[in-house]
Amino acid sequence: MDSLPLISIALCTYNGEEFLEELMDSLLAQTYKNIEIIVVDDCSSDKTIDIINAYCNRYPFIRLVQNPDNLGYNKNFEKAMGLCSGEFIAPCDQDDIWDKDKIKLQVEAIGQNLMIYHDSEFIDSHGKSMNLKISDKFNFYRGNHPGPFLFMNCVSGHSILMQKSMITHILPFPVGFHYDQWIAFIATNIGSIDFIEKSLVKYRQHQHNSTDLLAIRTPRKNSTERKIEKLTQESDWLKICMEQSSKQNSSLITKLYQLSLKRNSSLASPAYGLEIWKHQDKLLYLMKKNKVSRFFFTLRKIWGTGIKRVF
Repeated sequence: MDSLPLISIALCTYNGEEFLEELMDSLLAQTYKNIEIIVVDDCSSDKTIDIINAYCNRYPFIRLVQNPDNLGYNKNFEKAMGLCSGEFIAPCDQDDIWDKDKIKLQVEAIGQNLMIYHDSEFIDSHGKSMNLKISDKFNFYRGNHPGPFLFMNCVSGHSILMQKSMITHILPFPVGFHYDQWIAFIATNIGSIDFIEKSLVKYRQHQHNSTDLLAIRTPRKNSTERKIEKLTQESDWLKICMEQSSKQNSSLITKLYQLSLKRNSSLASPAYGLEIWKHQDKLLYLMKKNKVSRFFFTLRKIWGTGIKRVF
């Protein structure tokens, strides 16, 4: 076992008592045994700490760190990953169930890639299969082009196994954006990624998920202010990606960012839509839809604040 690389599982918890024991038991059942589990709790007020301490008392490779102040989802994962000492790091949510071979299969398949991810099966709050996988909603991408992650994301945090060398490139996480999409962007920007087609996590869906992939939460009212906020957020994301992009990727991302700003300050920017459409093979690769749907997705991207205020 000592010849196997150490895998650090970065588990973040916050009031997770309902599903935590099921998750912990699935981590302990991993067929890959050279692991450490770093648990960072974000000021839980339920029995989460008691549950984790009970596991810590039985398993010396589990370490609990309690935040003095609530950091929030992204910052908590940022802290947890920074505390990991393994050659590879696997983020972990408190409410999922891992396949016993998850780590083993990912370690065997990662090769020279900076990151590898996998498919996941959706389950409801009672653990019952929803007969739906992430791959039913998105095409999965393998390769070394960050374009697919500029406008959408197929990589869930719980599915990631990444080389520890990534830490210096991904931390700190950009504020206001999903850390898993950021990791996927950076990994494809400086190296390559791969995926495993098998579902290796049962991905629990409930009202408190940080990412609402199946839209089960009560939707926010899509007011004019919210529509304009989304335009700004898109440009902010493109700017962050532009600032981190490698020389070979910077030209396209810079152009998209500049055109998005023009879109934001006008009625519309057909040039922005045209640029997306011209590079649809990469930018819209994750869309599991036909060309007509891609066209209407692109068309929606051209409308600026002027139109949003009217309609």
